[in-house]
Amino acid sequence: MPALAKKQSYRPRILSFYHRHTGEKVKVAYRIGNFYQRDALQALNNFMRDFRTDDVTMVDPKLFDLLYELNGRLGHPRGPIEILSAYRSPRTNAMLRSTSRRVARNSLHMQGKAVDIRLPGISARWVRNSAISLNRGGVGFYPRSNFVHVDTGEVRRWVA
Repeated sequence: MPALAKKQSYRPRILSFYHRHTGEKVKVAYRIGNFYQRDALQALNNFMRDFRTDDVTMVDPKLFDLLYELNGRLGHPRGPIEILSAYRSPRTNAMLRSTSRRVARNSLHMQGKAVDIRLPGISARWVRNSAISLNRGGVGFYPRSNFVHVDTGEVRRWVA
């Protein structure tokens, strides 16, 4: 018998964000089926810029997939994700390292592969546990600052 083909879903993947430091909001359909939407990704790259320097980089689209799946797993499919830190220029990362030992020298934030988030109305502990259950990339839990770091690097976890 022939293998059954998996039905292609053309439902748009929509993400909504609020940036804690700039006050900006964005809601975009960044992917439809297997196709990333170029204009939406450009808008997200600009939104995720280093808010201290206004430097922009290309954010890993897999990071948006991770956030979309995390939002869905948390029962928060279209609610806004609060962004605390996304892309960091090397200059910003060095400045943050000079004031905190919790900032990695080769942070994935500098590669557009990491973001620090909160989901309004959902505990950071629950966000962390759900992110870990996805088994995709790094998950850092910062309970004193009440946020979660997620990235598309190697699978690992930490508490700071």
